[in-house]
Amino acid sequence: MTISERIFKILEREKMSQREFCRRVGITPSTVSDWKTKKHNPSSDKIMDICEVLNLTPEQLLTGKGIDVDDETEVVELDYQGQQLMVEYCGLKDDARKRLVAYAKALSELNKLEDL
Repeated sequence: MTISERIFKILEREKMSQREFCRRVGITPSTVSDWKTKKHNPSSDKIMDICEVLNLTPEQLLTGKGIDVDDETEVVELDYQGQQLMVEYCGLKDDARKRLVAYAKALSELNKLEDL
């Protein structure tokens, strides 16, 4: 998968319009259109801006690590509480989602320490 393909995949997943993406990164819509139609990739001077807007590391954007997923994605069955948590998560803004994920990771680490 190319860098530009990753960007479009993430925009779709995050439900971010190309117009909003262009505004936040500081590029023109025609530049993004060239990525799609001419199979160009972003210029190196915009990589850091793109990563910041999409909340990625340069490694993730360039290599696909953690982004490119095969059809072997694990399916997780959620109980009622898990479903409720997902509903609440989907209703949060981006910053709140990041905080919730960080909290969940910290809580998981605490549980591991308590199990020792």
